[in-house]
Amino acid sequence: MPCRLRDATPLPNIDDLDSKYGIRGSKIILRIDINSPIKPETGEILDDSRIKAHAVTIKELVERGAGLVILSHQGRPGGDDFVSLEKHAELLSKYSGVDIEFIDDVIGPAAREKISKLKPGEALLLDNTRIISEEIIEAKPERHAKSMFVQRLAPLVDYYVNDAFATIHRSQPSIVGFPLVIPSAIGRVMEKEVKAISRIYSEESRPRVFVLGGGKVHDTLRILEHLHANNAVDRVLATGLVAELFMLAKGIDIGEKNKAFLEYKGLTSLIPRARRLLLRGLPLETPVDFVTTIDDRVEVEVVGRIKGLIRDIGPQTIKMYTEMMKEAQLLVLRGPAGVIEDPRFKEGSKALVSAAIKSNAFVIIGGGHLNLIASELGLADSPNLHISTGGGALLLFLAGEKLPGIEALKASVEKFFPELYKSSPNPNN
Repeated sequence: MPCRLRDATPLPNIDDLDSKYGIRGSKIILRIDINSPIKPETGEILDDSRIKAHAVTIKELVERGAGLVILSHQGRPGGDDFVSLEKHAELLSKYSGVDIEFIDDVIGPAAREKISKLKPGEALLLDNTRIISEEIIEAKPERHAKSMFVQRLAPLVDYYVNDAFATIHRSQPSIVGFPLVIPSAIGRVMEKEVKAISRIYSEESRPRVFVLGGGKVHDTLRILEHLHANNAVDRVLATGLVAELFMLAKGIDIGEKNKAFLEYKGLTSLIPRARRLLLRGLPLETPVDFVTTIDDRVEVEVVGRIKGLIRDIGPQTIKMYTEMMKEAQLLVLRGPAGVIEDPRFKEGSKALVSAAIKSNAFVIIGGGHLNLIASELGLADSPNLHISTGGGALLLFLAGEKLPGIEALKASVEKFFPELYKSSPNPNN
């Protein structure tokens, strides 16, 4: 059975692809997202949860007799985490039980030769897709379908499977180009994500409470704009730099050190956007106390100017936010509440994750640091919890924004699975 989106559009899964076209003996491009935190000094992968998740799809496709060409990115050019995928290949082999060969090429002669000689049951991981400049360009699927990236690889394979839920909000060749030229489907990670999210679109999911923190403030602000515009959120509990931005927007004095840090991060220019959201009625709460550093760890209330550099939410905020979460039917958490790399400033994040999972709500955690905290607390396997491999993609999907990767797959359905497309109750949505 295909996985259906909110608008009832079907997305073919691996079973649908196998049923119509046959997987055994074919060659498949599998796009995954194993972009992981990297220790710059050693290149060590610090969190392999995405690699573990995608190993399931890899194992299944290989066992079904496909020759597998695996694509993923890692970091961005110029960043400390922009590295080769060689170590990723080792971990993918370990978790999937499949001997995955790595090649330090993407669309060049060496990669194409390897793909052409690939046999059923074999798997090949190409190098970091962002080595190719086209992969950094955001453009329409029709343009990317004609890119060198797609035109050089698509003729060498039969099908395309997108399992990279965390990257579906990007309009890049490896995400949106292939579905327009070869039959395409979704992998098991993508299928699991879509099914989990579809559970919370009914009115029974209200109240919906979003606990948002971390350092990706630009993305979070964009997400909040969409959530509010689509009436998708009933309450926002802000932490981290997100909270500091909105406190400035409210006219609260967060102290010169904290304001200077936001300026250093290039975030103070976002204050007018945050203020407009508040004026339009975004139901957002900010902390009433913090843990800061002056000479050492200090708990301070938000009264007058905040002294010291903010490092975590304080005990009164934890209590307040925990109470607000109790009545929620849906809780979405993304980004830590403090500088969790330092154990002194991890308590806020741990308390919020624990309270959420122990509540009666269906909980979605947007991967990353909070995923690790859930594991540390021994709560990662809780039945009411879905740990998403995507952060921004997850919340934009929840907000109802059209995501390029999904739109490309919908176009592929119309072209290569017309019988599924015609059976959709809303085929024109």
